[in-house]
Amino acid sequence: MDASLEKKIADPTLAEMGKNLKEAMKMLEDSQRRTEEENGKKLLSGDIPGPLQGSGQDMVSILQLVQNLMHGDEDEEPQSTRIQNIGEQGHISLLGHSLGAYISTLDKEKLRKLTTRILSDTTLWLCRIFRYENGCAYFHEEEREGLAKICRLAIHSRYEDFVVDGFNVLYNRKPVIYLSAAARPGLGQYLCNQLGLPFPCLCRVPCNTVFGSQHQMDVAFLEKLIKDDIERGKLPLLLVANAGTAAVGHTDKIGRLKELCEQYGIWLHVEGVNLATLALGYVSSSVLAATKCDSMVLTPGPWLGLPAVPAVTLYKHDDPALTLVSGLTSNKPADKLRALPLWLSLQYLGLDGIVERIKHACQLSQRLQESLKKVNHIKILVEDELSSPVVVFRFFQELPGSDPGLNATPAPSTAPSAVGRERHSCDALNRWLGEQLKQLVPVSGLTVMDLEVEGTCMRFSPLMTAAVLGTRGEDVDQLVACVQSKLPVLTCTLQLREEFKQEVMATAGLLYVDDPNWPGIGVVRYEHANDDKSSLKLDPEGEKIHAGLLKKLNELESDLTFKMGPEYKSMKSCIYIGMASDDIDVSELVETIAVTAREIEENSRLLENMTEVVRKGIQEAQVQLQKANEERLLEEGVLRQIPVVGSVLNWFSPVQASQKGRTFNLTAGSLESTEHTYVYKVQGSGVTPPQTPTGTRTKQRLPGQKPFKRSLRGSDAISETSSVSHIEDLEKTEQLSGGQEASEANSPERHPGAPAPPEAEPPGALQDGAQGLQGDHPQVEEPESLR
Repeated sequence: MDASLEKKIADPTLAEMGKNLKEAMKMLEDSQRRTEEENGKKLLSGDIPGPLQGSGQDMVSILQLVQNLMHGDEDEEPQSTRIQNIGEQGHISLLGHSLGAYISTLDKEKLRKLTTRILSDTTLWLCRIFRYENGCAYFHEEEREGLAKICRLAIHSRYEDFVVDGFNVLYNRKPVIYLSAAARPGLGQYLCNQLGLPFPCLCRVPCNTVFGSQHQMDVAFLEKLIKDDIERGKLPLLLVANAGTAAVGHTDKIGRLKELCEQYGIWLHVEGVNLATLALGYVSSSVLAATKCDSMVLTPGPWLGLPAVPAVTLYKHDDPALTLVSGLTSNKPADKLRALPLWLSLQYLGLDGIVERIKHACQLSQRLQESLKKVNHIKILVEDELSSPVVVFRFFQELPGSDPGLNATPAPSTAPSAVGRERHSCDALNRWLGEQLKQLVPVSGLTVMDLEVEGTCMRFSPLMTAAVLGTRGEDVDQLVACVQSKLPVLTCTLQLREEFKQEVMATAGLLYVDDPNWPGIGVVRYEHANDDKSSLKLDPEGEKIHAGLLKKLNELESDLTFKMGPEYKSMKSCIYIGMASDDIDVSELVETIAVTAREIEENSRLLENMTEVVRKGIQEAQVQLQKANEERLLEEGVLRQIPVVGSVLNWFSPVQASQKGRTFNLTAGSLESTEHTYVYKVQGSGVTPPQTPTGTRTKQRLPGQKPFKRSLRGSDAISETSSVSHIEDLEKTEQLSGGQEASEANSPERHPGAPAPPEAEPPGALQDGAQGLQGDHPQVEEPESLR
């Protein structure tokens, strides 16, 4: 408290109180201020992620986190994925990225000289290796990025006022970019998005339909399209040709296309996996013509097994200003450092190493081609057998009565419905075969693809996978062996499909489900009594029946595989029958499915109605027993019901009344009298229960023979000697059993008064026989409880 306040307050007690109050308020304010500051720090730290809080983490912890993210936790199951084979050349490539970051810290002059040297050396080496003289190079991460920059360069070259007037120039004369129908999917859309062009600027050139490969561009039709566009006031700008299409590796007629482009002033760009063969000593003429094009795209990373290596676009142009505007060249040192990983890797491999890797991939393709030619039911789609580094093959089989040409490559416009079904069946089988081969030989790099004309095929492209996965010649031999081991399963399954369909359609209660994506024998659905055929929703009762049917079929331990799943076009459950590895008796299979499903349905219906049937039966039994008691009361009289009087009357005049009980037959669902039980001392059968559905054709299997197998007549599986010996054993067994029956009939132990039991006697004869036995033997006294 200040001196002025002390002078004003004369009472020392009040003055001391005011001083203490001021200090207390100051302490409270300071405490509140510190609390607010701490809360602010907590809120700030709470917004920061956990790994960034504190003073940082050590290098070991960070690398451990990266390892867990790459390979997953230890608790997780390991996934079978392709792991790239990174050798020393791969480490050199990865080192280039680290060196690039370090080199970028140099001073500007040293950095400029070093990046210029790296860029010029890499460009010169690539142009010499792939026979592209006097070319420039653009290095990029995205493979399609180079083509987008080339399109910009073509626009700047053909439209002189594009820099000033912009898209007004394009509007007055629209550019046209020609793409093959066999080009990579999505390439045209990518170019339009990058260039800001409308989709009508793209022109899809169809492939050959009559002469030549069906995956090559139709040159005559292309020329017609170019003339039509010129007449409409459009400007043909650029043509993208293929030296190895993305699907089957076929090469366009690049020499003829180059002449056409020179005639109409069109930029010719070439891409494809076959460009790698330019580094070899022998090159096909169609691929060699690509060295005269205006630009091409190379992908040395997968060709040579180099990770994180950029793609390269080689081009020829004399105006550095246009290339700079188009983005093909840059003054930034960081853009030039993209070539550093490739610069290091090319020096490490050398020319011999580069050629050896490409040559090894081509040799793998030739090895697979020569081996598959000797395999039946395998069709190879190869354009040039001497130089194609891509092998595309598929399984096919000529069924009786079908056209071999249509079965191999059915045209969608001319193929009838039967051939279309065969096409879908073969597609499903080829898809199954491809997945099996990928699992059995993962280092082959095999891929499954769908072609418009041929259908589902398998592609072996070692130029894109061999260096990465380390594929060897032994792996190709293993791939061929796996194909041969799967062919019997494929041929047998395809032959049994139509027979299975006819059997199912001829069997009551079964519905054949046409599922083109299922590679097995077929799909079948059981139609129960309450099945709504028009509904596509889930059927709980049908699902229950099919689940029981699947369990019964799997318990048979046959060679077939069964699974349950929803129908192809609805949610109803079906039974899917898998591949057939041997000759299957389809009629027995279908009959077993129908009989088993019908039995499951009847049993489930009996269990569902059991409660109601038993309740009604008990009520009816109670009524009948009450009625019987009333009749007995009227028959015996009231006096016999009095305890003492009744006993005296029963002693003087006994009543011969039998107790009539009731039995409830669960199978027949009816009440029956127990009189038969007391008279004949046996449990009566009552109403004969319905027979369990069984097959009309009961098949006798040989010892060890599995279900659904055809008889092995005429086969080499069981020799003629063993068959005769087995028949002799059966005859001996029948003779022995017949001899035992004859000895039992003539046995002296049989009573002389008892006649031999006939094969079939009426119930009266049985009763007479029973009376005869009672006449010769002492009577058995009736138990007191039954009197």
